[in-house]
Amino acid sequence: MEIVGGIAQIAAALWILNVWILRFNKETEYRAGDSKNMVEEFTAYGFPAKAVYLVGAVKVALSLLLIVGIWVDALTRPAAAGLALIMIGAIGMHVRVGDRPKKAMPAISVLVLTAVALIFA
Repeated sequence: MEIVGGIAQIAAALWILNVWILRFNKETEYRAGDSKNMVEEFTAYGFPAKAVYLVGAVKVALSLLLIVGIWVDALTRPAAAGLALIMIGAIGMHVRVGDRPKKAMPAISVLVLTAVALIFA
């Protein structure tokens, strides 16, 4: 089962890195409200535009720690737990702005992956 946990932690990390590095300024069907990029999405949630960079830095750092956690076991659980908490907040933000459940699916998926990493890694 350790392999399952490792796969989950790598998948969660790569998912976050993809969203925050490759898709940061791209329109997707999962953005809150009518947002076209990450800054607009955070504005839709009621956060100042600068908050996107703080949250992004934390998410990217935790994702990198998940990857390093493949070799340094002590990093996996704290990084997965931190990312899971952020995903719970992301799901809450989608609910708060009245998004359809589909828009929260990426956050739900990463939450599930981090939970699997917490349990099996």
